[in-house]
Amino acid sequence: MLAQFKEGAIGDVQITAARSNLYDRVIYRCVVGSRSYGLDDDQSDTDYRGIFLPPADLHWSLFGVPEQIECDETQEHYWELQRFLILALKANPNVLECLYTPLVEKATPLADELLRMRSVFLSRLVYQTYNGYVMSQFKKMQSDLRNQGQVKWKHVMHLVRLLISGISVLEHGFVPVQVDEHRDQLLAIKRGEVPWEETEKWRLSLHAEFDRAMSATRLPERPDYEQANVLLVKARRAALSEELP
Repeated sequence: MLAQFKEGAIGDVQITAARSNLYDRVIYRCVVGSRSYGLDDDQSDTDYRGIFLPPADLHWSLFGVPEQIECDETQEHYWELQRFLILALKANPNVLECLYTPLVEKATPLADELLRMRSVFLSRLVYQTYNGYVMSQFKKMQSDLRNQGQVKWKHVMHLVRLLISGISVLEHGFVPVQVDEHRDQLLAIKRGEVPWEETEKWRLSLHAEFDRAMSATRLPERPDYEQANVLLVKARRAALSEELP
């Protein structure tokens, strides 16, 4: 153990990830991104996201486990369960979309239980998280437009889509992943066919709609931390078994 400590193995979760096949511990895998939004084209990748539950012995060991594992070659990214739950409770848009995407490729019984309780992660924090991110990114884009004369239209499209999604969450208590009736307009933005001024006008209109939705929403002030914690403790106990729960 002393030699392993000197080599940096103990406490280095990246070394642990490389030595352990944590991909065998994936309890949930889904497709997100353009394909789940219905905005994909011939050049679109297939982005996989999900959750892994490490075995208890490894989790409790000196070596520890990483908060996430990823493989660029296969476009896979998985969060450790506790990290996933924390991000969901904070209304992280990418994580919430994992819970609501219609493209689910794998879900163990424990993951199914998580999906059934996904509404407990929705709260008024959605407004703060979504709105804050879009505002900061649009300010950067305005700077890029002034200094470089161009923006990344694909990124612009996804920011507008995120606003539309946030409005729906506050109004209906559901994360809409597929863009449906907005598809053509969003794809036109992605192709750079919509002038910046027109895109900015739509964005400002959506922000006003987002504000109104926040004022009228029935979502709670905070997510249900207690129920999320119950699931995590249950998962930790189940991780004692070699079989995935």
